Amino acid sequence: MKALILCAGYATRLYPLTLNQPKQLLPIAGRPMLDYTIDKLNEIDVVDEIYMVTNEKFFRTFEQWSKCVKTKKKMVVFNDGTSSDGAKLGAIGDMRFVVDEAKIDDDLLVLAGDNLFQLDLKKFINFFKIKGANSICLKDVGSKELIKKYSEVELDKEERVISFREKPVDPKTTLAAICIYLFQKNRIGLINKYLSEGNNPDQPGRYIQWLCKADKVYGYVFNDKWYDIGDLAQYKEADEDYKAMKDTK
Repeated sequence: MKALILCAGYATRLYPLTLNQPKQLLPIAGRPMLDYTIDKLNEIDVVDEIYMVTNEKFFRTFEQWSKCVKTKKKMVVFNDGTSSDGAKLGAIGDMRFVVDEAKIDDDLLVLAGDNLFQLDLKKFINFFKIKGANSICLKDVGSKELIKKYSEVELDKEERVISFREKPVDPKTTLAAICIYLFQKNRIGLINKYLSEGNNPDQPGRYIQWLCKADKVYGYVFNDKWYDIGDLAQYKEADEDYKAMKDTK
């Protein structure tokens, strides 16, 4: 299994913090945010390589970080060649870019680099193996008002995704899709089909919205802590919480 971490955005909502520093490497409790994701991946024996995709602006920063982070797994940082928010390939475009560049022919775990989570990835991978199909992580945010900010998902009794809506105005559930996905190796080619049809190359949830109609997709609901670092308030909350957890250890 290969892991791909998406880090090619420009995080304009966090300016000036991210003007010259990628959001994924901002400090959380004294460590680069992305270190915590690597910690999680280090626990997964079946993941033998970690790929990261970033842009021209932050490529050297990520390369330097990758030489210092603690992991025994092979890690490769890809530069998608873009240098501005307006020119970016988009998350789905970046997924295709790395699949093509790395010639990936394996199950693929995709994670957003700005997702800070305490989810046990081993449980998610086990769920994926049992279902034998593409799988996504879901978090019950507990509020229909809050779900309006995210991607709302409905599941059937078999935990298959039957509805996926971006920022719904009339939500029916409180299950939010998190950008932690597992794709079967023989289904990765569907990314090309999605893009060849002229669909939105940004916002990874758009691909899942399309995929659940084109193929089987199952939803794994987790209850662990999760932070979507989208603005300054969320960043500060995560930093304070992780500092508190660090102090209690």
